[in-house]
Amino acid sequence: MMPDQVAARCALVLETNNLRGGADAEAAASTSLQRLVALLAKQQVPLTALAQVVITHDGLSAASCEAVAALAGRPIDFVRIDAATGYYDAKNVGFAATDAARCDHVVFADADCLPDDDWLLQMLTPFTRADAPAVVAGRTSYADSIVGTALTTIDFMYFPNADHAGATSNFYANNVAFRRDVFEQHSYQALDGVYRAHCQVLGMRLKAADVPIHYAAAAHTEHRLPDTRAEALKLRWMRGQDTYSLTPHLLRSYVSSRWQWLARSGPIGPLCVLFTRLGFSVRALNHQDLPPLRGLRWLAGVALIVGFSAIDMLGAFARGIGLHTTGRTNADAQALSYHRPT
Repeated sequence: MMPDQVAARCALVLETNNLRGGADAEAAASTSLQRLVALLAKQQVPLTALAQVVITHDGLSAASCEAVAALAGRPIDFVRIDAATGYYDAKNVGFAATDAARCDHVVFADADCLPDDDWLLQMLTPFTRADAPAVVAGRTSYADSIVGTALTTIDFMYFPNADHAGATSNFYANNVAFRRDVFEQHSYQALDGVYRAHCQVLGMRLKAADVPIHYAAAAHTEHRLPDTRAEALKLRWMRGQDTYSLTPHLLRSYVSSRWQWLARSGPIGPLCVLFTRLGFSVRALNHQDLPPLRGLRWLAGVALIVGFSAIDMLGAFARGIGLHTTGRTNADAQALSYHRPT
């Protein structure tokens, strides 16, 4: 099977939740979405090769939808959601709008990310094999600046699955493809009070079900950083808060029963997780397919990893002692601003 044959039976689902934030959000979201669709239309596997394209939104005007469809050069199924629909629920809703009769695979991406020209080709190529995987995870990173490289080691690390060659134990919801029946069976589950950890939990569930996730490092997309420093700081705090909720899942998946008490230890367990992650992040520097940092730039990268991790730890500590600042429900419906061009 060739990539174009896979594409002809594949849907692309884009959500616009990450475009909700900032001033004049509707106009900014339309501009950002048009920028992305123009890039996707020029992919080596273009949007016109796909069976279906679905975009979820909570307020795009008819004119904006028409402009996006014109740039795509094909019909698009726009699915209206409300402002309370979270990031992961939007992906579930987008999947539900895909046509089971036409789409054997579904690719998920974010409207605030910027894919490489061959991203879709690299994402679909593993499905052409005789032993095609059920799930393919692409590689997500921030921009290749010192700050972006440091943050990539924190937010977008991939951990090999020792049970399957070429597989990863985790993925990120902005850059992943599923065989239809697999996502239909598992999908994203509700995690109250969690901003962005649902995909990590789903990765653990897939590993427990012995569903390997093929890692396609060449299927690369760049995630933007928040538009302002204040929002970047808020993002770090919320990711730290997420660690509190993620810790019990990590302990059940990777740690022996004698350490399960850490899930009930208030801030101790999450801080242990973050200290462990700090070590992995420093070791991951210059090993994530980004231009390497050398000399003083490497030292600056390490310093930034430590500094950003410290903010995450403060967020985790606050949550561990009962200060839940991301909201106890619909935390993943919160939005930062990711409109600034890169």
